[in-house]
Amino acid sequence: MAVTIKSKREIELMRESCKRLEYVHNKLGELIRPGISTYEINKIGDRLIREQEGIPNFLDYNGYPASICVSVNEEVVHGIPKKERILEEGDIVSLDAGLIYKGYHSDAARTYAVGRISSEVQQLVERTRQSFFEGIRFAREGCHLHDISNAIDDYISQFGYGIVEDLVGHGIGTKLHEDPQIPNFRQRRKGVLLKAGMTLAIEPMINLGRSDVEWLDDDWTVVTEDGLPSAHYENTVLITKGDPEILTLGNW
Repeated sequence: MAVTIKSKREIELMRESCKRLEYVHNKLGELIRPGISTYEINKIGDRLIREQEGIPNFLDYNGYPASICVSVNEEVVHGIPKKERILEEGDIVSLDAGLIYKGYHSDAARTYAVGRISSEVQQLVERTRQSFFEGIRFAREGCHLHDISNAIDDYISQFGYGIVEDLVGHGIGTKLHEDPQIPNFRQRRKGVLLKAGMTLAIEPMINLGRSDVEWLDDDWTVVTEDGLPSAHYENTVLITKGDPEILTLGNW
């Protein structure tokens, strides 16, 4: 496993790529309401990325047909935007987006409530987000990669949620997916020693019910096997000699 260590120049380019993606996410978040289609969200997201002088890194990635992954309710990740898929009051929707700026990738995901949602699902969304922050307490030089995984698991397991095991986080840089893979569930081995200059996309995917997932016939959309909702939260993170820097979240 070769985990890349970014130079000062590369880190600055990663910062800029991630700053531009954060802007895109903030604008997309403002769109979420009953009555908007997932197609429209993708259309606007693609435009916003290009206005930021970025290239949508999801579009045509291994054949994926859109710039924004828009996943609703039981869809865990990789939902394909469609004109006929209209958000309704009580839904939750996960937006996963990334861009390339001057050769460097950024990647982040957020889950939003569509209007008023049940308290049970609201807690799922909030706890999924918090599990990311529990994990990154260990995203620092001198810790091991799986310290992050175990911290996410320790936090989530108390609620009885299912942690998706078929999909994991990843390194990121000049490629969207680099080493290492970053599980969100408990690991027996320590994983690689974290060093300053590593950039990681850490992304808990948490199900209200069981952890089991399946792929739909489009070969992209991943859904919960039991049909219960799933939440997703992701940021691109820089390992430093001190506290981690969340590159896709300026004020945290």
